[in-house]
Amino acid sequence: MSLGNNLRRGALWLFIGNTGNQILGFLLGIILARILVPEDFGMILTIQIFTGLVGMVSGGGMGQALVRAKEATHADYNVVFTLQLAIGIAIYGCFFAVAPWFADWYRTPLYADLLRVSALSFILRPFVNLPSNMLHREMRYKAKAMMQLINLLLSNSLAIGMGLSGYGVWSLTVSGLICSAISSLILMHVSGWRPSLTANFSRARELARYGMLASANDIVVYLQQQVSTFVLSRGAGPTAVGHYNKADSIAYLPQRFVTGSVYDVLFRALAKEQDNLDLSRYLYFRSITLVALYALPLYVGLYFVAEPLILLLYGSRWLEAAAPISVLVMAGPFMIVENLSGAVLAARNKLGKELVVQVLMLVILVLAVLAGIPYGLTGVAVAFVTASVYRMFHMYWLASRALEARPAKLLAALSGPLLITALMALALVLADSMQPIDVSGNGLLYLVYMGSIGGAVYAALFFMLPIAEIRSESARWKAKIVPLLRRSAKQ
Repeated sequence: MSLGNNLRRGALWLFIGNTGNQILGFLLGIILARILVPEDFGMILTIQIFTGLVGMVSGGGMGQALVRAKEATHADYNVVFTLQLAIGIAIYGCFFAVAPWFADWYRTPLYADLLRVSALSFILRPFVNLPSNMLHREMRYKAKAMMQLINLLLSNSLAIGMGLSGYGVWSLTVSGLICSAISSLILMHVSGWRPSLTANFSRARELARYGMLASANDIVVYLQQQVSTFVLSRGAGPTAVGHYNKADSIAYLPQRFVTGSVYDVLFRALAKEQDNLDLSRYLYFRSITLVALYALPLYVGLYFVAEPLILLLYGSRWLEAAAPISVLVMAGPFMIVENLSGAVLAARNKLGKELVVQVLMLVILVLAVLAGIPYGLTGVAVAFVTASVYRMFHMYWLASRALEARPAKLLAALSGPLLITALMALALVLADSMQPIDVSGNGLLYLVYMGSIGGAVYAALFFMLPIAEIRSESARWKAKIVPLLRRSAKQ
């Protein structure tokens, strides 16, 4: 199978895994919410503030270094496993020691035991990370997607069972640990990897250097994600934080489903072909075209249906989240290019340059949010979009230099998707202005009405417009759909 087909199939399987995780997580979360009390979730979330941040550095990014490396031997995996296990044990020791002070700070004695048990996950992580990294390196994305779904079902099933048995908050903590242990055994079987310690650290410096840069980037991005929450919590209160976070989670669904699924696959493909600039350029710009083709219409759709969608899903109490959604979706095109440019920099060992961009983005974002907060949630959303524009241009400039590509090639990659999306947006503007009386004021009917028109117009443009950049993609779908229609007609 060609690398291009591997890229397509890998992205499809990761999309299936991500989508399945989102849907199952949402449904199983509803069940858990009805079994457990809010205090149980609140205690776990409080602990995760600290364990989550430390978790970003626990692996040192060395697993990603293995995925990127031109060659990765069994000895390299042993080095990373040994270092990650040592770091995990050290982290657990620190959490074990500070647990009593943590409990005293929150005036809740139970936090001491909860923190000590939760921190055991740092010791289990290397047994999960290494075989998962091996599957990623070997581009076995179907196996990775299936493991994600199995892990989600297993952990939530255990939590539900323990919750029904009266274990309360411990059902959330212990179920995760049991699931990690079981997942590690399954992953080791699927990947063929077995844990082994080593004292030969000759390769450790190279892997650790890359890993430290990867971890530093992750931390800065994490801080970027928390800026709006922190500023809003201080300046507008928890209600505003809740509304903005809800808007943020909905506005970036296309980013998580589509762009996020392609990033991992593109990163591995570019790392594998890092000596072939022509192929790397093709994979990069082709990925931008395809991701924009499928993601941009989703951003446009969210812009039009933000308010009725919020009302239908969450009720009138969450209505204030609709306005920032309509602004945040405008960052979509910039986030697509920035995200895939990040895959280029990671694959070509340019993380140091990306770190500079992310730090500058953090500074710009802080200043923009402070300037936007007097204008409410919409002002904060505008601040994020503004900062995203800067990050995209800087990241693309670095990626195009790394691949020795002409900067103007981005316009060619985006021209087809942008044309289809613009025409679809125009059709939705007309549809909104001419909506039937029965649709007006009925959120569900409005969603169906706009979704049907948007989908129909998009499909017609996708299959009928003679756009060179998407011709092969259109033909691929025609080859799948036409036989199905013919068989349906015969029946």
